[in-house]
Order: sequence, then structure tokens, then C-alpha cells
Amino acid sequence: MTSTPDTARGIDPRSPRFGAAITTVLLALTIVLTLIPATWVVGIVLLAVIVVLFAIGGIAGIRRHPYGALFRRFVRPRLAPPAELEAPEPPTFAQQVGLFVTAVALLLALLGVPYAAPIGAAVALIAAFLNAVFDVCIGCLLYVWLVRAGVFRPRRGIA
Repeated sequence: MTSTPDTARGIDPRSPRFGAAITTVLLALTIVLTLIPATWVVGIVLLAVIVVLFAIGGIAGIRRHPYGALFRRFVRPRLAPPAELEAPEPPTFAQQVGLFVTAVALLLALLGVPYAAPIGAAVALIAAFLNAVFDVCIGCLLYVWLVRAGVFRPRRGIA
């Protein structure tokens, strides 16, 4: 998405896509589980787990996300080095957007708003799917647009 020449700061761009693929599967499962009355509670628990995962990535940073640890341990050693590294700020912001969407969906579902959980999960699923399959990170694009608009201060390698 946004490359960085700083190899000490950059992340392998395939790692967030790997995480997005896992998130896509979990969100699809959440949608199914929350639409079936007998499994609604299980779906809500899964949605809460997804909220926690987004919180880790969005608050602690993308480098500390559990999916990144899985990628570094099991996937990365089997791949060639990446052509370029990615700045960590855009995918971290994308995690914050995912946190917001899923946390609001969880809160509304717990307050009894019908279909809040599957609709919120579907919105997050679309973004995760686009990232995993087409390398289109909606949260990353939003971050870059906000930097260009002057809402955020740009970091090295992002503009």
C-alpha cells in the first residue's frame, strides 16, 4: 500500500494480507452464527474475540498482532523476501477502523439491536476480503487520504 525505504520500520506487506484472510473467515463464520438463533451467543463471543484482535492490532500496533506472529513463524520462512516493505502506520490505522466497526456492532448487538452483529461483521468482512484477495486495504487508503488532507501528521515514507 505505502512503501517505506526504512527497513528497520517497514513490515512485510504480505503479513496484513495473511491476517485479513484469517479475519475474512472469522467474520464470515460470525455472520452465519449470529443469524441462527441457536448459535447467536457463540457468534457474539466470536465477534468479541475479533474485537479484541482488532484492539491488539490497532492499539499495540500491527507488529504486535497475533496474526503477524503466525505469519512470521510459519509463513514468512517459506517465502522469498518481499520486493519492498510497507509502512506500519496505514495497516495499524486499518486495524483501528476494524476495531471501531466491530466494537460498535458488538455493543449494538448486546443492547438488543436486531441484526447489528451480522451487519457490522459484513461491513468488516467486505474490507477484510478486499485486502486479502485484491490487496485493497480500505483503512490504509483512508489513512493516506487523511494524511494528505492534513488530519494526521505524515510519517517518513508516507505521503
